[in-house]
Amino acid sequence: MDRSATIWIDADGSPGAVKEMVFKASSRTKVPVMVVANRWQQTPKFTWIQAIVVEGGLDVADDYIAENCQPGDLVITEDIPLAARVIQAQGTVIRFRGELLTEDNVDQRLAKRNFLDELRGGGVMTGGPPPFGPKDKQRFAGALDRWLARHH
Repeated sequence: MDRSATIWIDADGSPGAVKEMVFKASSRTKVPVMVVANRWQQTPKFTWIQAIVVEGGLDVADDYIAENCQPGDLVITEDIPLAARVIQAQGTVIRFRGELLTEDNVDQRLAKRNFLDELRGGGVMTGGPPPFGPKDKQRFAGALDRWLARHH
């Protein structure tokens, strides 16, 4: 690999704890981090961590990440359509709760997401995810550490 792999954070919906873990790992490893959102995000003042503010609008941040990430990069997101695009482009995806998305499971997650969207469109209340807790933080940290061990 000619360049160092980059970590991309889909930051608009990212828990603060996820961003903090990535920033700490980046300060230790110097892995570049791109924090993409449609509003300003506070980031550490390291040259290898950049905040990118995109225009507001549906999927603008997702499109920016999908169009700019490279094979081998890590994208941290809950957005399943974005994850599918990243995986197709040979990137790696970790969800905020530590789940690694792959070619083997992303289609199933996409089908579930579309089904739940249809239910919500029909007026069915499907509820949201549970609060982000300590076990989620631990699973995410483990997934991030495993990725860093393979790529840095």
